[in-house]
Amino acid sequence: MSSSQARQMLDSANCGQPNRGPAETPHGQVSRPRAATRSSERALGTTAFFLADVADGLGPFLVIELTSRRGWTAAQAGLAMAVLLVGTVCSQTFIGAWIDRTRHKTWAISVACCIIGAAVLTVCYATSAPLIYSSQVMIGIMVSVFPPALAALSLGLVGRHRLPARAGRNEACFHAGNVCAAGVAMAANFLWGASGIFWGVAMMAVASAVSARWIDESRVDYELARGADDGDGPSIVPWRAILLDRRIQNFVMAVVLFHFANAAMLPLVGQKVAKTNERTAQSMMALCIIIAQVVMVPVALLASRLCTRSRRAVFLVGFGVLPMRGLLYTITDAPRWLMANQVLDGIGAGIFGVAAVLMMADLTRGTGRFNFAQGLMATAIGLGAAASQCVTGMLVDQFGYNAGFYFLSAVAGLALTVFYLAVPDTLPLPGKETLANQSRASDVTATAGAADG
Repeated sequence: MSSSQARQMLDSANCGQPNRGPAETPHGQVSRPRAATRSSERALGTTAFFLADVADGLGPFLVIELTSRRGWTAAQAGLAMAVLLVGTVCSQTFIGAWIDRTRHKTWAISVACCIIGAAVLTVCYATSAPLIYSSQVMIGIMVSVFPPALAALSLGLVGRHRLPARAGRNEACFHAGNVCAAGVAMAANFLWGASGIFWGVAMMAVASAVSARWIDESRVDYELARGADDGDGPSIVPWRAILLDRRIQNFVMAVVLFHFANAAMLPLVGQKVAKTNERTAQSMMALCIIIAQVVMVPVALLASRLCTRSRRAVFLVGFGVLPMRGLLYTITDAPRWLMANQVLDGIGAGIFGVAAVLMMADLTRGTGRFNFAQGLMATAIGLGAAASQCVTGMLVDQFGYNAGFYFLSAVAGLALTVFYLAVPDTLPLPGKETLANQSRASDVTATAGAADG
């Protein structure tokens, strides 16, 4: 038989079957030429590096620009930051569901980056408050694309077996990008003033858009990228199955409590330091952020290795350091100790960025709703973080800063307890039943019951 005849027979055998991309083994290992995969993985890491500056938007630089140079009140500047968060929280679930469906994930990243770059420059030169607010909303919506798109591309490109290592590299690249972005912002501000920071973010957005297009989408298994793999072919469960799954509910509850406790801690430290030494507060906050980001790089890489043995044990470390961090903030006001405490922040956040993606990928295996579930979790986390700022602020006004830290430490302890008691290890084991199999079994039972009736 000639090679052309064999190819024709293969094509006819696959007629009508969905194009799943590269071949996949039953354990989620994707078979493909290694050289091509390495090239796409490098492009994925480069994209994560550049996205660090883009995904965070303008952050505190915008508040400084609006209040110091444009004469805005603190309330107006706060509203500009708040509408960005509203755009992000309101869109995350829907964008996650869309990322599940689309086969143009790299284009989604590139287009979102270009829109963010244009919006940032609009904010830089706009004099109209409504135009600035609407640009911030647009930035908030577009940044919702990045986490699910990167996770989906990673899973579809390397498979489940290599996902822990890939997730660790993504997080390491992202945090390294944050450190470099801080240095670039300082240099741009020194050389060109505030407009240099805006242009720096816009240029990073262009670099992210270009690097994303270097990812070879023909190497991506799109069914695997959405978690539609359970060994029996593609499967898509109803979205209600995700909402009603008790394992996912408990996991989301634990991570929301984690972020409720974590979100207000560093801003509270900044306010506490500013009360005693306003001149050094800004510089100290910058150093605290850089220290945490530097620590996150090796922690993310180490966590990715350890998660191949147990997801839960690694994540318990991340949950465990948070209450300790909150209590340590009450012991001393010395700047060097407050900055040293940021090492714990780096450990917790570095672990969270890796373990959360892996555990959600495990929980949604075979559902086809991996990115929808990620968006749902991100929405809940955003709401929890916003509530944290409000509730803690009221407590501090009434009872002082230490009361705020004690409260956040108590919530962190509750998060640890919920995770320990209610969230089992999700590391895939042979013969372990997936949500897709449970859904399929319930459908079969319902059908059999209807037939008997």
